[in-house]
Amino acid sequence: MAESRCPPGGGGAGGEGLGRSRGGFTSKLHLSADGRCRPLSLVVTPGQRADCTQFKPVLETIRVPRPGPGRPRKKPDSVAADKAYRNGPIREHLRRRGIRHTIPGKTDSQAARLRKRTRWTAARLR
Repeated sequence: MAESRCPPGGGGAGGEGLGRSRGGFTSKLHLSADGRCRPLSLVVTPGQRADCTQFKPVLETIRVPRPGPGRPRKKPDSVAADKAYRNGPIREHLRRRGIRHTIPGKTDSQAARLRKRTRWTAARLR
């Protein structure tokens, strides 16, 4: 059986990372960088692929060489990410690996949480 030539993040059109989206053929670059904006890992996917599905592959491909002998460093101290990565499985994955994170909340989720808290408080006061 032949090996697949697709990149780790998937890929359409023969593994080139091309996919259909609203604007036609597009690609997405999922990149991790250090505090000085130097790239650490990169995954290319088709444009229709959701961002949050590529969080773990990007995190797992990080390799920072040590300044001497030893294995490369794979775990970042902390992660700052976009709102697209604010879901339970991603936050649980980071917690399990002991990685601090700063991911802003989505405004609709915050509003729903406030409404829920208000209903809970009102029911408790009755």
